Amino acid sequence: MKEINTSQNAQLETVDTLIHARWVVPVEDARSERILAHHSIAILAGTIVNILNTELAKKRYQAKDEIQLDEHVVIPGLINAHTHGAMCLFRGMADDLHLMDWFNQHIWPAEEQWVNEQFVWDGSMLAFAEMLRGGTTCFSDMYFFPNIVAKAAHEAGIRANISVPILDFPSAWAQNADDYLHKGLQLHDDYRNHPLIEVNFGPHSPYTVSDEPLSRIQTLAEEMDGTIQIHLHETAGEVEDAIAATGKRPLQRLHELGLLTPRLQAVHMTQIDAEDLALLSSTGTHVIHCPESNLKLASGFCPTDKLIKAGINVALGTDGAASNNNLDMFGEMRTAALIAKAVAGDASALPAAQALKMATLNGAKALGIDNRVGSLEVGKEADIVAISMSSPECQPVYHVISQLVYSCNSDKVTDVWVAGQRMLDHQHLTTLDESSIVKAAKDWANKIAQHD
Repeated sequence: MKEINTSQNAQLETVDTLIHARWVVPVEDARSERILAHHSIAILAGTIVNILNTELAKKRYQAKDEIQLDEHVVIPGLINAHTHGAMCLFRGMADDLHLMDWFNQHIWPAEEQWVNEQFVWDGSMLAFAEMLRGGTTCFSDMYFFPNIVAKAAHEAGIRANISVPILDFPSAWAQNADDYLHKGLQLHDDYRNHPLIEVNFGPHSPYTVSDEPLSRIQTLAEEMDGTIQIHLHETAGEVEDAIAATGKRPLQRLHELGLLTPRLQAVHMTQIDAEDLALLSSTGTHVIHCPESNLKLASGFCPTDKLIKAGINVALGTDGAASNNNLDMFGEMRTAALIAKAVAGDASALPAAQALKMATLNGAKALGIDNRVGSLEVGKEADIVAISMSSPECQPVYHVISQLVYSCNSDKVTDVWVAGQRMLDHQHLTTLDESSIVKAAKDWANKIAQHD
């Protein structure tokens, strides 16, 4: 790297990090297709302080860490708006099954037998390694022992939005809805002022949580200015069973309980009629689309084009690796765009820039943190991903965003920053011991396989 002479050095502003990129895609709300060629990002104390032409940046700033990315595109950190991280340890254990068979005959029995604090710690670390290597800087998790997930996320340095699981029935972590809520509120207090970790509510689904705790959750979320994430309208069977039992679609029931607000993140939503669409739109409810999990479990198709045209915020999640079978947000972007076109019967539905926005800024909006992350803007925290476009698979480059969504895979991610901290340096994790994480995963696989 070229050294700057002392006299020139004295005239330059000092920042912590200066990233010079071939392309910067800020994913701004009103201009999501904007591409900045030969631009640089200046970072100080974990915050973006400037985005400007590289030639000007080199004349204005000096940095402790200066990175030249001549063949890279730089984007906001990807946001996995729905996953069950520790379930990575069940990856590939029960494939090609109907959803309720998958749950009742395989996943729930396995969870009952194996899930404990160590399982969640090791599974979460495996998830963090995979997500950071793939450009995901923030995730929303709903799983047992959320206290362990939070502790692991703190150690790893990844941004987390933890939706504390709430069910009517017992698990290894809690005994009933009251117990889940009590422990969840304590966890919220423990992380109230954490710079990267937020704790909110995660009632599992309308068919596993009764009215009284759902009403309490809504009241608490309002009092705490928190969010709620719930699996909703995941399958046709779920909706049909609800109508048979209550005479109402699950969405209508939640609306009557007061849950349909901009605080709610409705995960899956593959079954949407005209009344559902109107309710989602009028209440400001967010939808979290998990295309690959829905495909694999044959759950149905979320009509994303209709949702977006109705003004509904749609974000992306991977779901857990037991039903996906990865946490790759590049794959979700591409699959979401392709499915939307087929479902709408319109090749122009869900263009590449919209898919990228769903994986970044829309996710931040759904989680209520878009004032801090989700786009590359001055004043926001520096959650940043660099993707190399130099490989044969990414050439030639006519349109950067299209190339990102339709051609690039997560293995093209080279560098990642969370709040200005470099988490991935030339594809090497900086805060996690990859070899020990993989060893722990193999040990769990051997243990589980021997008792299968």
